[in-house]
Amino acid sequence: MKKVERINTIMRYINNRSHFTISEIMREFNISRSTAVRDIREIEALGMPLVAEVGRDGGYFVMHNSLLPDVRFTDSEVKALFIAFMATRNAQLPYLKSRQSLAEKLLGLISNTQQDDLVLLNEILLFEGTNPHNPDLLELSDLPHPMLEKLIQTLLTDNYLWITVEEEKETKSYPIYLLHLYHEKSLWLLEGFDLEEEKKRIFPVDQLTDVKPYPSKNRLSQKKIMEKLSKQDDEINLILELGPQAIAQYKKYHPLKISISYTNPYQATAILKTFVHVNEPEELTEITNWLLFLGEDIKVKEAPEEVLKILQKRGGWINSSPSPYTD
Repeated sequence: MKKVERINTIMRYINNRSHFTISEIMREFNISRSTAVRDIREIEALGMPLVAEVGRDGGYFVMHNSLLPDVRFTDSEVKALFIAFMATRNAQLPYLKSRQSLAEKLLGLISNTQQDDLVLLNEILLFEGTNPHNPDLLELSDLPHPMLEKLIQTLLTDNYLWITVEEEKETKSYPIYLLHLYHEKSLWLLEGFDLEEEKKRIFPVDQLTDVKPYPSKNRLSQKKIMEKLSKQDDEINLILELGPQAIAQYKKYHPLKISISYTNPYQATAILKTFVHVNEPEELTEITNWLLFLGEDIKVKEAPEEVLKILQKRGGWINSSPSPYTD
C-alpha cells in the first residue's frame, strides 16, 4: 500500500474509534513502530486533532467537537467514483437528479491534474446506453419512474407498505411486507409478501401509483412472515445439476430469485434448486427461456412436466438423444 493511501486509511480507522494505540496501528496495517509514529505525526500535521494519553495504557483519542480535515481521495478512488458514474448513465437509477451536484462537488475536491485525467477518461470510455456524440458525465436522461424515490424513502422508515398498482386498466391495492427492491432487465421490481393472501408477489415499480405505510394494527410479525416463506420455499420442483458451461451462462445472467450452490472446490459443477409457478404463464415462459439460455451442459434431477413439455416442443436440450441430462 502506498504511503498516501495508508495515511488516508489510517485517518478513517482513527476517526471511527474513540481511542487507539500505536500497537493497534502497527498490527492493523502491518507496519513498524517508527512508521506508525511517523504516520500519526503526519496525520496530526494535516489537522486531525489528536490528544495523547500518557501512562501504561496510554494512547490517543480524537478531540471531540473539533473540525476534521477534508476528505482526501487517492487517484484510484477518484477514477473509481468517476467510472462508476459513467457506467450507471441511462441505468434508470434513483436520485439521478442529485448526480449533477454530486459530480460538481467531486470535481471541486480534486486537483487540476486529476480533473484532466477524468476529462480524458470521459472521452475514451463508453458504456452501454452512452451517447458517443454527447458523453457528458452530468447528463440526466432516462430518469426512473418517479414512484421509485418515494418508495425508497418510505422503506427507510417502514417495510410494511400499502401499495396501489395499475393492472390491466384497473387499480388494485395490496398490503405487503417488502422483501427486496431490485433492478432486472431494465426494470425496477418490488418483491414482497402479500399480507392478505400470505404469499410472495412481484410488482413492477412502473405500475405503482401510490405507496404508503401499512397500519400497524393489521400487521403480521416479521418472524411469522419468514416462517411462512420458509415453508413455501421448501416447495422446490426444479432441481438441476450445472456443468462449467452452464455455470458460465448463469454468471452472465440469472433471475435474482434463483441461486446456485457449487458442488466442488473449483466451482466447476453446481446444483440449482427453485420453485416454478407452472400456473403462471409469464413465469413459465421466462424460466423456460432462461433454461434454454443456459445451454445443454445440464442434468435434470427434477422438473415440472409443464417445463419439460415446453422445452421439448421448442427443441431444447430435453429432446437430446441419447440424453445425458435426465435420470
